[in-house]
Amino acid sequence: MITLLYFAWVRAMIGTDSESLALPADITTVAALLDWLATRSPGHAAALADRSRIRIAVDQAFATSATPLNNPREIAIFPPVTGG
Repeated sequence: MITLLYFAWVRAMIGTDSESLALPADITTVAALLDWLATRSPGHAAALADRSRIRIAVDQAFATSATPLNNPREIAIFPPVTGG
């Protein structure tokens, strides 16, 4: 089981701040995870439709779509952080 954390408008679109899920065995990269998550509900699909608008952290380290998933415990999905 992994914990998925959703922040800001991603959380609002999906409708929850977290989920605990068992990933299918064929989900081996961040890209595959996002593709699979987008099939879970209309909210997931909407939140993940434009991948340029989201960032991913795997076990609290920034990740790219090519990042392998080697039994992570936590994956966070959030919009780009801005500040000033």
